Amino acid sequence: MSPAVRVAAMVRRLDDGRTLSTDPDLVLPLASVGKVLLLGEVARRLADRTLTADQPVELLDADREVGGTGLLGQLSPRWWAVADLATAVATVSDNAATNALLRLVSLEAVRDLARRSGLRDTTVHDRIRAERGPGVPETFATGTARELCAFLTEVATGTWESPQACRLLRGWLAGNTDRTMVADSIGHDPWSGDGVRVENKTGTDTGVRADTGIVSGRHTVVYAVVAAFPPGAERAAVSELRRWGTAVDRLAGDHRCDNS
Repeated sequence: MSPAVRVAAMVRRLDDGRTLSTDPDLVLPLASVGKVLLLGEVARRLADRTLTADQPVELLDADREVGGTGLLGQLSPRWWAVADLATAVATVSDNAATNALLRLVSLEAVRDLARRSGLRDTTVHDRIRAERGPGVPETFATGTARELCAFLTEVATGTWESPQACRLLRGWLAGNTDRTMVADSIGHDPWSGDGVRVENKTGTDTGVRADTGIVSGRHTVVYAVVAAFPPGAERAAVSELRRWGTAVDRLAGDHRCDNS
């Protein structure tokens, strides 16, 4: 590992508890990996019917101006259904959709969800901003690899909130188009329903690369890998995430089980 790159990682196979880790309790910026908590709050509300999938939400000019990842800010419609926004957040990490959903459910509700889920050091601090200066949180979200794995373990086993909420969240994460980090080393075809299935959320920001997910092969594996680094070490950081992906691939095996 490059000495310039700090890595916090945990990989856990669920059927036998086999775990690999390094600095799993190190608190690091998560970049867009923190959006998994927002998606969790939306999934919870859809499952208990306090929110409906077709409820319209307006994209404000402030949402569109944040830039960064996503597509909706560049498209003409101003109103989108809740389910559309959640899909955009999960598939292309859409920043405009993220801010619209945060405004709908509230930042405090997402923080409450993290606390109820037993996360002490993993949370969302703020909405997405084009620039960060005095008077606002330094970063969108922070957390630990251990807590992300604990959260996704409950999602993978259907014991978090409700089985329907878990299914919704996993379905969104399965559509993620970014498989360039940990998932790059996992033997799977993201365009096929057969074989190994990867459900993940990635995060990219200045000095941060992160990836967390659920992998269903012969075994079900949860993982979280976060790399923090100085300018110029981006390639080394991504190499570290892919190295951990090799471990995930090995633990998951090559055949998806019907009950995984």
